[in-house]
Amino acid sequence: MTDSLNVSPDVKKDTFWIRPASSGDLSAMTRLLQELFSVETEFEVDTEKQRTGLQMLLDSARAGIWIAERRGRVVGMVTVQLMVSTAEGGLSGLLEDLVVSSAYRRRGLGKALLNAAVKWSREQGATRIQLLADGRNVSAIIFYRKQDWKQTNMIALRRPL
Repeated sequence: MTDSLNVSPDVKKDTFWIRPASSGDLSAMTRLLQELFSVETEFEVDTEKQRTGLQMLLDSARAGIWIAERRGRVVGMVTVQLMVSTAEGGLSGLLEDLVVSSAYRRRGLGKALLNAAVKWSREQGATRIQLLADGRNVSAIIFYRKQDWKQTNMIALRRPL
């Protein structure tokens, strides 16, 4: 994973750290997912399921999680995992979760987390990175567009197993 990164995006000059997550961050990350899932209503909060999924990502060499930390408190996170793309003939990154606690938004943390996931994906040999966004989460879509992400004509379909 990427080394820790010191960012001072806040006008108050607060220092935030972007660093790889560890198992010790699981409780904080599940709280952040609860905040995310309150907006992305396709998903239900189930702390045990989210904890299990996060641990699986932490244990995988084909995935990464970074957190934004301020004064020892986790205030944001991003997850990304690799998959094979037949269209690319190689690896593609799938950004699964990007969330910054509402009290810490608009300070550059989302951008820093996104950059960590993109950098890692590129270092792993991925030629593309993609994500799904809730169409009702207009602020997230605006954020991604400002980061030069392009909307496609693809739609998401899913089926529980």
